[in-house]
Amino acid sequence: MERPGITRHRGPFLAPLWLTFLVALIGGGVMFAAWHGATTTMVVLARPAEKDPGTIEDPPLSAEGEERAQRLAQLFGAALRAGAVDGLYVSDERRAQQTAAPLAERLHRTPVVFGAADARSAAARALREHGGGTVLIVGSGATLHEVVRELGVEDLVSTAGEEADVIYLVSIPRFGHAHVLRLKY
Repeated sequence: MERPGITRHRGPFLAPLWLTFLVALIGGGVMFAAWHGATTTMVVLARPAEKDPGTIEDPPLSAEGEERAQRLAQLFGAALRAGAVDGLYVSDERRAQQTAAPLAERLHRTPVVFGAADARSAAARALREHGGGTVLIVGSGATLHEVVRELGVEDLVSTAGEEADVIYLVSIPRFGHAHVLRLKY
């Protein structure tokens, strides 16, 4: 039997380094995707301001209601500062549209108008189109109840739409539970 000749077998010296680099690259990509996807959407729920007393079915705003609409525009109308509104959704009632009009004018945005029957789909659209942003939804009691139901915070916002001078700030993270803050303005 003949002895084999001397051969030099080259070992995988750099394989552990390449494997470590590949695992770190994949892990970093997964972490970046999770961080980038962890956004929070702020939804501001407001009721139309006070109505002008009268006998018509869809009355306009009163003088106090117009003042309250101006205050709402001052609260959320800073287009270049933090807290600016990215989307504006308004029910088809005259008072709701008049309440949001000063803010829409200040932000140079056209509000999305929806009917009471479409309140849930409007809320879903607001979350879908403005994920990670801030959305203002103005609607009456029945409309806001449907929006609150769609947002999944009906147990947190039990009196939505019953007080004209209260706004609800609903923080909806992509992961986790929603939080609600009730403010008088």
